[in-house]
Amino acid sequence: MSADMTRRAFLAASSATPLACRRTERRPNFLFVIADDQSFPHAGAYGCKGIRTPAFDRVANEGVLFTNSFCASPSCTPSRSTILTGRQVWQIEQAGLLYGTIPTKYPLMTHLLEDSGYHAGFTGKGWGPGDWRAGGLTRHPIGKEYSSRRHATAPRTGIDPRDYAANFADFMRDRPSASPFFFWLGATEPHRIYANGAGLATGHKLDEVQAPAYWPDTPEVRGDILDYYSEVEWFDQQLAQALNVLEKTGELDNTLVVVTSDNGMPFPRAKVNLYDSGVHMPLAMRWGARVKGGRTVDDFVQHIDFAPTFLAAAGLSVPSATTGRSLLPLLDSSHSGVIEPSRDAMFTSLERHVMARPDGQTYPMRSIRTRDYIYIRNFMPDRWPTGGEFLSSNRTTHGDVDGAPIRDFMLEPSNQARFARQYDLCFGRRPAEEFYHLPSDPDQIRNLAPQGHPELDAHRKRLEENLRATGDPRIEGRDPWQGYVYYQTAGYGASFNKSLSEEVRAKASGAARHKPE
Repeated sequence: MSADMTRRAFLAASSATPLACRRTERRPNFLFVIADDQSFPHAGAYGCKGIRTPAFDRVANEGVLFTNSFCASPSCTPSRSTILTGRQVWQIEQAGLLYGTIPTKYPLMTHLLEDSGYHAGFTGKGWGPGDWRAGGLTRHPIGKEYSSRRHATAPRTGIDPRDYAANFADFMRDRPSASPFFFWLGATEPHRIYANGAGLATGHKLDEVQAPAYWPDTPEVRGDILDYYSEVEWFDQQLAQALNVLEKTGELDNTLVVVTSDNGMPFPRAKVNLYDSGVHMPLAMRWGARVKGGRTVDDFVQHIDFAPTFLAAAGLSVPSATTGRSLLPLLDSSHSGVIEPSRDAMFTSLERHVMARPDGQTYPMRSIRTRDYIYIRNFMPDRWPTGGEFLSSNRTTHGDVDGAPIRDFMLEPSNQARFARQYDLCFGRRPAEEFYHLPSDPDQIRNLAPQGHPELDAHRKRLEENLRATGDPRIEGRDPWQGYVYYQTAGYGASFNKSLSEEVRAKASGAARHKPE
């Protein structure tokens, strides 16, 4: 079935009651604000010491703060694909990989909104990196891009020169009269690279942070964390300006504002990992016209829940194959704490981030996270989770760990010996099963699986049941991912792109590494 047929069928199915309601009710707008590589709990509203995020805190205080929000995958493209489709990584083929594409058979909530009359657009980092055209799409996954405005004064190294709020204002000026809108504000902060010493230069102190148990707690590592904090704070300042645009246009209270991140912080054992540091996300939502503010919700929610939430709020039907569940019941509740007891677990996964292993091999992982435990299944424990000594598409070894001062520090031979335990946790091989008790081991460093645990089998079975029920090829012993094209076109990584000619790939093999996307 073509994408156009999918959309027509969808609109026909949803045209009776929901569209009739919309003739007399003003539909809400949506402002989706997404950081690039920010982990929970790095925001003031969560009590994180030393970090200053007044705009996020405002959205949380005037809306709902979520304490158990998780991305579906700890990598940029797959995480963003699951947001748009409302489906898990293993349900969306090439869209579930970094530098992938999006097959047209998967309806995108942005297109469904646009087809029903929404003005849709984005600034900054939208879907990607990847080639959305390669899968057959004929229009951008999110809408028209607004990225021409730049900051009047060039920001420091590592900060995106695009003025997100000014681009949002341009989008609002282009909006047809009375049309509802969906706008994706995709920051590239706090993605690497950082200006070295930015954290200290912006007023932070080394004693404001303490490294988790899986990193060395040294001035070098603390300084890197503070540089990350400084970019989270920059992102928060851009959020404040975007909220100001909404207020000036009189649309703040009729807009469902969602603020979150795509995946965890760009540090070892965080991003590209299924531990909490890689998949546990900040999330605050505000909708002044409908949602009671000042609440904290402890239900488990995932990024796959955003698509059905936006569609339901717009009065549209949700495609039947959607895995996520609308968050409207949680938003409409007047209570805090646990609202829906059935939301007691979440499921995450990863197949391939960069090309960090021979022949496009992946590092397949699946996990289930409940309130007290996390169970991780590593399907190929003989492979290196970081890529090991293979020269990756980043033109580095351990390619699934972003280039960073902490990485350089930990890979220094003398520090490998000095911090042997931390080095093994961050760069070593892992067993087929990992199981952690979160109340006693919040950093997830003491694996209980080898000696057994009373809750281990229940989590193992629940994960497998979910994967089978949702059609995961991996649990059935199949691997379609290794053969999928890696659509990078810039720098050395383009040499891994099998859609390019041999001549182009050979030329790319002599190129330098490119700036991470």
